[in-house]
Amino acid sequence: MLTDQQIETYRRDGYLVIPRLIQGEQLAELRDLTDRIVAEARGVTANDDLYDLEASHSAALPRVRRLKPVIFKRYAFFHALARDPKITSILAQLLGPAIRQHGGKLNMKSAGYGSPVEWHQDWAFYPHTNDDVLATGIYLDDCDMDNGALMVIPGSHHGPTWDHHADGRFCGAMNPDACDIDFDKAVPLTGPAGSMTIHHVRLVHGSALNRSNRQRRLLLHEYTAADAWPLLGVANFEEFNSRMVLGEPTIEPRVVAAPIRMPLPPADHQGSIYENQRGTGRRFFETYEEGVRA
Repeated sequence: MLTDQQIETYRRDGYLVIPRLIQGEQLAELRDLTDRIVAEARGVTANDDLYDLEASHSAALPRVRRLKPVIFKRYAFFHALARDPKITSILAQLLGPAIRQHGGKLNMKSAGYGSPVEWHQDWAFYPHTNDDVLATGIYLDDCDMDNGALMVIPGSHHGPTWDHHADGRFCGAMNPDACDIDFDKAVPLTGPAGSMTIHHVRLVHGSALNRSNRQRRLLLHEYTAADAWPLLGVANFEEFNSRMVLGEPTIEPRVVAAPIRMPLPPADHQGSIYENQRGTGRRFFETYEEGVRA
């Protein structure tokens, strides 16, 4: 459980790190299952419903950038982990007694070439009727600055929703030259394997290219208060309610004013955030391909 000071820190700064929350056999199974799924990508030649591939991927040299949200439907372990009381008991202190999983994925950040993620706010991708929305991240590996730690701008969740468009279309990335943000104040969320990060949906964050010889895999879960409803609508009401991880669903959305920009018109490159960000006009982090050319 969180202390009063941790809750206050989250409200003020927009993030927390819970060291070594997932350990022992549970962490070992998480790693082993992830390894098996990644190994099966050897025969995959293009992005599909499960795999998001690095630009440098090939059949001879398979490189996975992300495992997509279908892992929570296809693999019972991932479905159960998102509902683990170790996690939901913490979230209840931040989101209340009724919580829904909005989505999730597993970012691989492989050794030597793991792709960066440009500065962004999750809120720009999926605004809701209120911002009692957050993401957790479970590190499968020890994480430090060298292998591409998640980086956040403390307190930025109290500010505006920055423009995530380029040339009139959503691109899932902020233009760092057009934002009144001092990126030198970014804080890395580091920790040993099994640690869990938490960041508010409006917090500005990103991560650099992994230049080390160690991988940095991060399992991300997105959660909302049950009365936070997506502004882009609910496609399937039964499926929407099936994503409850704690408490009971409601058909009474709570509406709280928050600065919002809709992710429309949609990105030229649909798919994961990596695909969306291909359309950005100004990058902050160097990519693997740029490093190779240099």
